[in-house]
This record gives sequence, C-alpha cells and structure tokens, in this order.
Amino acid sequence: MSAVLQPQRDALISLRDVRKSYFSGDVETPVLHGINVTIQHGEFVAIMGQSGSGKSTLMNILGCLDTPTSGSYVLNGKETAKVRNETIGFVFQGFNLLKRMPLVDNVALPLLYAGASMSEARKRATEKLAQTGLGTFTKRLPNQISGGQQQRVAISRALVCEPALILADEPTGNLDTSTSVEIMNLFTRLNEENGMSILIVTHEPDVAKYAKRLVRLKDGLVTYDGLVSEAH
Repeated sequence: MSAVLQPQRDALISLRDVRKSYFSGDVETPVLHGINVTIQHGEFVAIMGQSGSGKSTLMNILGCLDTPTSGSYVLNGKETAKVRNETIGFVFQGFNLLKRMPLVDNVALPLLYAGASMSEARKRATEKLAQTGLGTFTKRLPNQISGGQQQRVAISRALVCEPALILADEPTGNLDTSTSVEIMNLFTRLNEENGMSILIVTHEPDVAKYAKRLVRLKDGLVTYDGLVSEAH
C-alpha cells in the first residue's frame, strides 16, 4: 500500500477520511471506510475495484450525486455544495442522449440550463463537437450515428461548460474494443493537449492503462495509489 498523498491548497480534489454508510432502519451498512485521496489539476486518474469495492459509491460522491456520511470533500477549493455544474462534466456508460434532438442541441443542453441563449449555446456546442471530431454531424440525430460517435457527443456535452474535471463512469462499457481504444485516445488527447483533468472509474485494466495514475479500492479502502506503470 502506498503512502497517502498530503493535501495541497491548489488541489482539484481533496478527500479526507471520507466514509459512507447506508442505513435501513437501525441497520448500518458501511461502504467506504476512510478514503484519503488528493488529485491535482491536469491529472489523468483511473479508479479501479471489483464489484463491492466501493468505487460506484465513491464515483457518486465525487460527482456530488451523493454525500459522505462523514469526512471532507473539497472540490476546486470549495466544499462541494453548489459547485457541481460549474466544476464537473459527466460521461456515463449509457450515452444519455435525447433521441429526437439533433446532436448540437444535445450538447447545448447544459448551457441552456445555465441560462445561455440558444445562439450562444449552439455556437459553443458546435465548437465542442468539432473538438471531438464531429463538427460536420451537428444536425444528425443520435440514431443516425454509431455508438462510439454517440459517446463522443456525450464527451462534447461534458466539455461544453468548460468544467475543471471530466468524471467518466465506465465510459467504454457499451463499446467494442476498437471503438473503446478511440474513446480512450480522445480522453488522452484532451488530457495531454488541453490540460483537462480526467477521472475514470473502471473495472477494466485495458482502460485504466490509459491513465497516468491509478487508485485501487478494495472493501471500501484505498489499497494502491500511484503510477499506473508501477501497479501490479
């Protein structure tokens, strides 16, 4: 087990003794038993663990979809209340696209929810589609493109608000091997060329190897936190 990284003031993510339990009546089921992880801006991190390790619960906490039972989660210098939409772009295993809406409008949705005008939202959505290689596909519907292209649209949507962090949950789970490689190469390019902070939750070693750093969970605890190249 590697040493716990120390918190730094400019960290993007700082988890300190994060614990999570679920309750049914008087019965407590602990899931996370004290997670300590610091992630800096611009890092590409994979979180791995078998079913029951706590990685999905940790993912939900990182994405502000759930809250710790105890402990501290500081995101981009702030405690996590009210910062989710400003800071995090989500990419899920299911592409979550609206089937009857053109791709440009699917990507524009987060901006519209944030109060942007339709013209501005579509302009920025078109830019993000171009960034992910789909600049000529703006008027197509989701059922007119492949699964890999749909995931690129989902990544464009995650990027459109210029978040500090892309949080991807099993982003290649519905894709074949060659398409998975394309998507992971896209994440690598976003990280290396654009300095985007990326955190991927996966159970697949072939996906985790694209990251530079690996956090491995087992039974609700961090059992490894270090370079992917040095993991066993």
